[in-house]
Amino acid sequence: MKTIFSAAAAFACLGAGSAHAHATFANTPVQPESTVVAVLQVPHGCDGKATTEVQMILPEGFISAKPQPKPGWELEVVKGDYQKAYEDHGKKVTSGPVEIRWKNGNLPDEFYDTFIVRGKVTGVEPGGALPFKVTQLCGSDAKVAWDEIAGPGVDPHSLKGPAPLLKVAGGDAAAAGHDAHAGHDAHAGHGAGHDAHAGHDMDANAVAPAGTETVKLGDLELTGGFTRAMLPGQPVGGGFITIKNAGGTDDRLIAAESSVAGEVELHEMAVVNDVMKMRKLADGIPVPSGQTVELKPGGLHLMFMAVKEPFVEGGKVTVKLTFEKAGAVDVVLPVGPARGK
Repeated sequence: MKTIFSAAAAFACLGAGSAHAHATFANTPVQPESTVVAVLQVPHGCDGKATTEVQMILPEGFISAKPQPKPGWELEVVKGDYQKAYEDHGKKVTSGPVEIRWKNGNLPDEFYDTFIVRGKVTGVEPGGALPFKVTQLCGSDAKVAWDEIAGPGVDPHSLKGPAPLLKVAGGDAAAAGHDAHAGHDAHAGHGAGHDAHAGHDMDANAVAPAGTETVKLGDLELTGGFTRAMLPGQPVGGGFITIKNAGGTDDRLIAAESSVAGEVELHEMAVVNDVMKMRKLADGIPVPSGQTVELKPGGLHLMFMAVKEPFVEGGKVTVKLTFEKAGAVDVVLPVGPARGK
């Protein structure tokens, strides 16, 4: 009882103290012209109500963004044109993600969580800062907006709802960071910047690596399974496979699990009117009789959550797939390169 009481008291104090806390980035100042992982801290809900959606408008100068999926939350990425052209890994970039939405989740007011997006900081003066306008929705009738941008000479802390700032290093700090990057292998830096989220690469045009051997389960035939290599610290990865139902009865993929991940979810990704939507399929993936269903980048896929050790190219990932009628089967997915070659 004493431990429970103490924990409850601590949360009560936290709630009272955090009611006025602002949404902020956990990052130290980032280097100019660098790829960064921006970690947004959401400290509380809306006057006691749980946060169910977090919307983040990406500022000009933060390009080629890729959000990190969160278990239990749907994900939407709104794409649009940038105000000017940028260069990213030798290519001209004029458009990309401009808003990220984590939706239909549940973050109780007494808890804290982070929402993560990776992108390139470019065209920002050393010592400057990028303001990210953020809105928390708490159900259909409450919200908290962190969207005020301080003008020249105004202390952001004086604002009621200041937009979280991603600060850019200046002076000696920026120079030191540039020198440190110069000492690294240029190609390796390019690969890291380009592929940090590649284990969940959703490029539908990418060439898939050699897939798993054919596995049969009753009337079902599973072929071409694979996943992709991940970078250290990357917590999520995608899995892909083709399922053919040669029988006369409809079936359904209802669950997946693997010892290498805390959870494996069945997901769907679709792009509608320049909005990329990714959601968990709670009812599973139908596999109609006489048809073939592809789990592939940019569409239906497996989502490995809370991966214990990043997948390494040349390795293998075993996943158990459970079907409503055919039963369960273990499938070994070879780990291909971080991106299709």
